[in-house]
Amino acid sequence: MPDSSLRCWNRRAMLAAAASVVACPALALAQSAAYPTRPITLIVPWPAGGQTDITMRILAELAGRSLGQPVVVDNRPGAAGTLVGPALRAAAPDGHVIGQLPLTLYRAPLQRKVPWDPLRDITPVIQVSGVTFGIVVPADSAFQSFADLLAWARERPGRLSVGSTGIGSTAHLAMEDVLSREGVSYIHVPYKGTADQMLAVASRTLMVGVNSTGYAPYVETGRLRLLAVFNAQRSKRWPEVPTLRELGHPEAVYTSPYGIGLPAGADPLVIRKLHDTFKAAMFDPLHLQEIARYDQEQAYLDTADYGRYVQGVTARERVLLARLGLGMGRPD
Repeated sequence: MPDSSLRCWNRRAMLAAAASVVACPALALAQSAAYPTRPITLIVPWPAGGQTDITMRILAELAGRSLGQPVVVDNRPGAAGTLVGPALRAAAPDGHVIGQLPLTLYRAPLQRKVPWDPLRDITPVIQVSGVTFGIVVPADSAFQSFADLLAWARERPGRLSVGSTGIGSTAHLAMEDVLSREGVSYIHVPYKGTADQMLAVASRTLMVGVNSTGYAPYVETGRLRLLAVFNAQRSKRWPEVPTLRELGHPEAVYTSPYGIGLPAGADPLVIRKLHDTFKAAMFDPLHLQEIARYDQEQAYLDTADYGRYVQGVTARERVLLARLGLGMGRPD
């Protein structure tokens, strides 16, 4: 190729490259403005039909109306709600795959080696709510109070069976925290979700259940008795039920706030659109009415504050898990 032709070709190539550099931000901006361009998948790491699944489906329906695309719930139960972590890590950061972020997601890497890091791989978008954890027993149980439960367990070491929503779940750590301080040994029985655990307690297969207020229908219909809750104050729904704090356990306050996030690296405009859409949805009367059924209230944090919260709670959980001997490096 003659030198003059080569120079001309090089000039054209450089001009084309420069044009593409200018065009790319404009193209990205246009794509962000058009978001979403297809249905959005919302990963809910709990079984279908449970408390969180039901409330998240309402949020998804409300958000979908505003976004102009359906938000489709994809249930990924198991592993104490942490299966959302690898799913989000593997997804494209274009906002078409999002997930419900339970506190267990941030706890898991402190307990075992996992091929994902929630602080690095996931962007928190908005905090939605927290839950009311409580201790339930069969309605005809001999345990009329939490003091009865402790007395029985002390006299019969290792015989009390207590269920939770999984090893390392907030329900598990909350009960382990209290019973370990009391010097009580017990049998921990992990379940995948709320429904199967509550049925086990109601049928007396399990002596004690620790869960969020998915137990409400069972308590209301007289199949279960609620002994105590892990709130800072008494529940508005169950004002006659004491808190663990009132019963002499000031450290036993657990509400496990959760929110919504997406894969790291998403466009800030997409993050903002999701935040604004889900904020409107979470304050919608339909959603507020539904979470009230489970003794929940909205616990809104915006993107920046939610990001700071998960950083801080990770540091606090590291200390708690070390004290309980459940963190990384614990003895076999």
